[in-house]
Amino acid sequence: HTGTDLTQKISDIQQQLKRLPQGKLIISHNGENIKWYSSDGHSKKYIPKSDRALAEQLALRKYLTSLLDELLQEKKAISFYDRHRPKAIKSSLLLQDASLGYSELLASYFQLSPSHTAWMQETYDRNSKNPENLIYKAVNGISVRSKSEAIIAMLLYTNKIPFRYECALNLGDIKFYPDFTILHPKTEQLYYWEHFGLMDSPGYRQNAFSKQQLYAAHGILPSVHLLTTYENQAYPLNTELVEKMIYYYFLR
Repeated sequence: HTGTDLTQKISDIQQQLKRLPQGKLIISHNGENIKWYSSDGHSKKYIPKSDRALAEQLALRKYLTSLLDELLQEKKAISFYDRHRPKAIKSSLLLQDASLGYSELLASYFQLSPSHTAWMQETYDRNSKNPENLIYKAVNGISVRSKSEAIIAMLLYTNKIPFRYECALNLGDIKFYPDFTILHPKTEQLYYWEHFGLMDSPGYRQNAFSKQQLYAAHGILPSVHLLTTYENQAYPLNTELVEKMIYYYFLR
């Protein structure tokens, strides 16, 4: 973020917080049962399931407060800010870890249009290869194969961009599975996003560029309808770049 972007984002969140009810959400777990309570710091009050709207608003307050704290710290330290942000962001954890009980309540805040939601939830041909490697929690119950893919999925989700993970694509006689198949939220054109995370490996590099040649041969051109990001040990994924790419391709 630039200083101006941060200031605007902080102001927007502060305005949203003013419109939300006061109180801290407490989520109590008893086996598979979850109970919600509202706390004013001294006592807590049970929130019945019939008052889910209040639980959602308090969950949103928790998420926005956590995000605000991070942005304020980032602004304070902006002159020392490293372009690689910490990967363990507390507000992200609220969305990634379903067991905490927040992600389900926050889902309506990131709600897509009914048609885009239906497209995301539709059954599709997924990559069934090496399911044991799907070990990184992303969002919305999705697990991915790397921390960097989890970051990309998170940023697509929080920007309300509909996507499918590892959905089959046939190019001629070849079937493969792009990391992300993205439905443009305005034009509804399909885009593809490939993250190449092992660029230190010569064999991996060759495969990465061969894959891009295959896309191009079928009219899917890099930087037009194919988005690509890269990393190696020296240069991890640049989260700020991902945010700018999402804005450039899908939000402006």
